[in-house]
Amino acid sequence: MAIVTDSIACLPPDLVERYHISVVPLNFYAGGRIYRDGVNITPSGAYELFLDDPKAFKTSAASPADCLEAYREASQHASNILCVTLSAKLSVIYDVTQNATEQAKDELPGSSIQVLDSKTAAAAEGFIALEAARVAEEGKDMAEVLKTAEEMRDKVDLVAYMDTVRYIYRSGRIPKVAAVAGSMLNIKPLFTFSSGKPHFIGAVRNRERGLERLLEIIRKKTGDSPLHAAVMHVYAQEQAEMLKERISSEFNCAELWVTEFSPLMGYACGTGTLGVAFYPEG
Repeated sequence: MAIVTDSIACLPPDLVERYHISVVPLNFYAGGRIYRDGVNITPSGAYELFLDDPKAFKTSAASPADCLEAYREASQHASNILCVTLSAKLSVIYDVTQNATEQAKDELPGSSIQVLDSKTAAAAEGFIALEAARVAEEGKDMAEVLKTAEEMRDKVDLVAYMDTVRYIYRSGRIPKVAAVAGSMLNIKPLFTFSSGKPHFIGAVRNRERGLERLLEIIRKKTGDSPLHAAVMHVYAQEQAEMLKERISSEFNCAELWVTEFSPLMGYACGTGTLGVAFYPEG
């Protein structure tokens, strides 16, 4: 079994390498040039371009050719491939990978490929792909790996704090005028994922209160169970490391790492965003 996911899953390179996960890079434009997420630019580099000229930063459709390349890479490790994608309600990447799967039937006739809609995003999606890869490493077959991924999909949560609402209109969820007004009022929203899309769950006036709310939500959902968590950030490494240290001290962590949100999410969330993808063990 081999696992494929997209770059929105924001898995750290060491975990990608450790579990031989193939990653489909999503693309964006900046300054008249196209960039491949995680291939020819780092997230931090992308955010620097974004801050330099936000209006010149545009998202781009996923490439079927990139999906096929990821399948080719995965097929070198196994004949059975599971592809875990960003929520189909947020992107066309699910449809693109389905189309690439049809094309792969001719090019990779010895491979069996299934695509799973993660119904989430960022490191929550990453955890689904990661758990599938861990089970695959144990020698489980496609049915068992798929079942494990679906179970993780039902278990994993994501909660995030946005330091600004200035750019959230780009998600299409609120009008630009509302985003500008919210920015002027210094409103900092919190959101989570359910049913395949983000949902606003409240707003705070400062980062300290926002992070307290995040931790309250994690605590309520996980109790005393060992915690698997990934701290995510948009160009806020120092704050992410501080949040990681706090989670480490306040929870019984079975797994804890820091990663950057893909620039394609940071495009709408804005710099300073912090989030946690998590699930209780057992």
